[in-house]
Amino acid sequence: MFMSSIFRSSKCEAPPSPPPLPSTDGSSEGASSTAPPPPPDAIAEAAAAVSSCPNPGPLESATWDTRRLTSLDTYDGVRVDISKQLSPYFACVHSFHLGTSMLPDGRNSSYAFTTQMNDEEGFSMARVDPERQSVDGRIHRALLGGVAMAKLQASLSNEGSNDQLLGEVDLGAQTWTANLKYGSMGGGNVFGMNYFQSITPKLAMGGEGMWIGVNGNMLSSYTAKYSFAPVRSEGGEDGAGGDASSYLAATYNAGQGMLSLAYKQSITAQRVTVGASLECSPATLDSQVVVGAEFNLTRSKMNVCVDGTGRIQSVLEAKLGREPGSPALNFAAELNHGQGLMRFGYGLNIGS
Repeated sequence: MFMSSIFRSSKCEAPPSPPPLPSTDGSSEGASSTAPPPPPDAIAEAAAAVSSCPNPGPLESATWDTRRLTSLDTYDGVRVDISKQLSPYFACVHSFHLGTSMLPDGRNSSYAFTTQMNDEEGFSMARVDPERQSVDGRIHRALLGGVAMAKLQASLSNEGSNDQLLGEVDLGAQTWTANLKYGSMGGGNVFGMNYFQSITPKLAMGGEGMWIGVNGNMLSSYTAKYSFAPVRSEGGEDGAGGDASSYLAATYNAGQGMLSLAYKQSITAQRVTVGASLECSPATLDSQVVVGAEFNLTRSKMNVCVDGTGRIQSVLEAKLGREPGSPALNFAAELNHGQGLMRFGYGLNIGS
């Protein structure tokens, strides 16, 4: 009996069940109630509320899309660029320009050798012209984990009269960008700064000031850019589609007393883009207008621009293959019947 009482007293019993988890609405019956799922667009709405005003980008590139359409790089003679990717980070380019009348020193040919190194923090580039005995170089490096970008630009020649050294620092945040520059240009110091701020999701405003030590001039300009709502275009037969964006920008150069207007419109995203620029002097009412268009096809691109004097410029670029790095053939033409000027040239780009 004693042993049986011991066994009865030492028998293992099942542990008590844990209490139910508390419910989200405060009731005691948590096992039978669940929290409602969040709305599917809650994250998108929160992100839109945080970044309603986007970063406007650098002030120098505020009207770059329009300048690309209205200032074409036309030439005469033959241009050949042969590039070679020696490693994932290093490349070199041989550039030839033959039979041209556009060189400032009266030569009809030129050769330049360019090297460029890229990595995650920036890039370095050097260009050497053996005939002119000149060297141009650029260094871009990211600072503070990408918060700032440091730039160094140098140009050296045998004459030494046009040597320059310019250092810049680009800063930016969620809704603004700024730039500081200091260096030597034309035999005197140069100091400048600019600031570009998003006022609304579509409107951005900024200004730039620069002091040139050679002549003691203080140059200033003010820019306003308004971006229109993008229009969504459906993909075509090859699937090309996207947002067709447009903007209108105005820049007033107080030093020269010039007002510039730039307009860019994407008619069809990644297909047809048009642009127009107007420069005028409010004091003398002298003006100049340029209208340009770009047409992107499957393996070719056509640019045409016409200014107020009747000068016509066109550049045609055609890819000779579908693979990346295929050679490209370029044709350039400029007609100015008022001045009796006609220029024709073709170029070839070879390399990856």
